[in-house]
Amino acid sequence: MKELTDHAAAAAFRRLVSHLQHRHDAENIDLMGLAGFCRNCLADWVMEADSTLTKDEARELIHGMPAAEWKTRYQSEATPEKLQRMQESIAKNAASH
Repeated sequence: MKELTDHAAAAAFRRLVSHLQHRHDAENIDLMGLAGFCRNCLADWVMEADSTLTKDEARELIHGMPAAEWKTRYQSEATPEKLQRMQESIAKNAASH
């Protein structure tokens, strides 16, 4: 199997970030419930990879604006069903590591 190059990974990552900045209708809790990660997770991974970034700086890079502003503009109240789905998805993450 071929290995993913850093160039391809960087290009795909930039495209993912751009896509998430465009798709505000895909809320973080929905992403967590389906895929087990969200914009905040992605920002945390960026921060872990670049120790010069603060949490707020990394989240702004991923959200395309300060995270608090994104939350105010695009995040709705989480329903009990969405919270349950998120918890089930997070449990799957723990089992895969």
